[in-house]
Amino acid sequence: MHPGAIAAVTPDKPAVIMAGSGRVVTFRELDEESNRLAHLLRAAGLKPGDHIAFMLENHPLFLVIAWAAHRSGLYYTAISSRLQADELAYIVDNCGARVFISSAKLAGVATAVTGATPGVELRLMVDGVAPGFTSYEEAVAGQPATPLGDECQGADMLYSSGTTGRPKGVKPPLSRAPLEAPGVLVQLIQGLFAPSADSVYLSPAPLYHAAPLRYSMSFQRLGATVVVMERFDPEEALALVERHGVTHAQWVPTMFVKMLKLPEEVRGRYDLSSLRCAVHAAAPCPVEVKERMMEWWGPIIHEYYAGTEGNCFLYAGPEDWLAHKGTVGRPLLGVPHVCDEDGDELPPGEHGTVYFSDGPRFEYHGDPAKTASVQDPHGRGWTTLGDIGYLDEDGFLYLTDRRSYMIISGGVNIYPQEAENVLAMHPEVADVAVFGVPDPEMGEQVKAVVQPADPACAGPVLEAELIAYCRERLAHYKCPKSVDFRDELPRHPTGKLYKRLLRDEYWPRTS
Repeated sequence: MHPGAIAAVTPDKPAVIMAGSGRVVTFRELDEESNRLAHLLRAAGLKPGDHIAFMLENHPLFLVIAWAAHRSGLYYTAISSRLQADELAYIVDNCGARVFISSAKLAGVATAVTGATPGVELRLMVDGVAPGFTSYEEAVAGQPATPLGDECQGADMLYSSGTTGRPKGVKPPLSRAPLEAPGVLVQLIQGLFAPSADSVYLSPAPLYHAAPLRYSMSFQRLGATVVVMERFDPEEALALVERHGVTHAQWVPTMFVKMLKLPEEVRGRYDLSSLRCAVHAAAPCPVEVKERMMEWWGPIIHEYYAGTEGNCFLYAGPEDWLAHKGTVGRPLLGVPHVCDEDGDELPPGEHGTVYFSDGPRFEYHGDPAKTASVQDPHGRGWTTLGDIGYLDEDGFLYLTDRRSYMIISGGVNIYPQEAENVLAMHPEVADVAVFGVPDPEMGEQVKAVVQPADPACAGPVLEAELIAYCRERLAHYKCPKSVDFRDELPRHPTGKLYKRLLRDEYWPRTS
């Protein structure tokens, strides 16, 4: 149930296959290389409970570094490779990292934060060197490939994406359990998706995000091979399923949309028969998108709802979803409660803020005010991820939107996710965001910002077509009054839309 145990049985089996380069990291290499780095970290004075941070592209050593920190009992923060210097410096300094690891590809931003991160005692760089950094390869070369004598489990401390201000580190309690202890996520994956040592897991998203990192490490615990895409491409993802006999893969809804919009002859070109479980999360999936994916791939699509905070895990298998279309699942970890603005619980069918009780504890590192802000007003210890939704009579949860994105127009609550789901399926729409903008009479009005599939089509004709398309499918008050066009929408590589960045352009700054 960890790389060392797998390496003892199948040392030459691929633990990682990089999709683009084809580079393979075997389980022997994963075990030995992570042991060498673990010894180096101990030699640098790091003890269980201390902290490292690393910023890499999807790299062959990414999971090696994560495993080294994990088996050393450390907190480890994987950082987005898309951040600017001030954003990177904030996270490295805020998390208290004593070691920082980056790559030659990212040397420009990595070296720019040296002066702003005085707590870092050791800086390592893979694939090269840069001012202030030591060669990773040279530093680990002389270290033992055997396990630490005091090996124990660490934990990731990942940062929220920071769509509304500075990101916050989600700090779980540190168990320091033996390395072979599987943990809750591994048990959930085993129970729901039935992977084995023969499984092949495709990870198409950046590994610094919570789900790709945690699921990749969990599948490796079971002896499965992880195929890592350096960058998502819809056709290449289909080709990888056929090429590597992928059995399990995790997606986000925007990836489904991009694959569905491939020409029919392209979609039919690849043999997907090996795929047994397609798991998706990160955002609610439009019903039409999921229906079409089920028609294409069959009833193998599984959905879960969770967060970096780890306070809940809801699940909807294919049969459950077909019987409760639109749900994100029923709880397997944490108990959902839908509450009004005063924190009072609402009956089934009523929309409100979704809180969870009886789930694992967490805190936002160094920010007790932020930690308190996600707790229910009555002090019951319930916590929220900031979503609005409702429960049905069978206990299935449906998400309406983020609380911060709800539009109030003329006193009526409008959830922009509904219009986004409709417009996303229009053939001329490559991407879309819907949000509220100021309206002198109604308070707010509904605005859509669209990335057209063909930039030459942007203009009044397409705007009118999209508004009419939406009005044919939704109540008119839920539909955009106007549409603006952009070459590209600001999205995180995992598919998460930075809607706040768009919305703020339309609202006057207030001091």
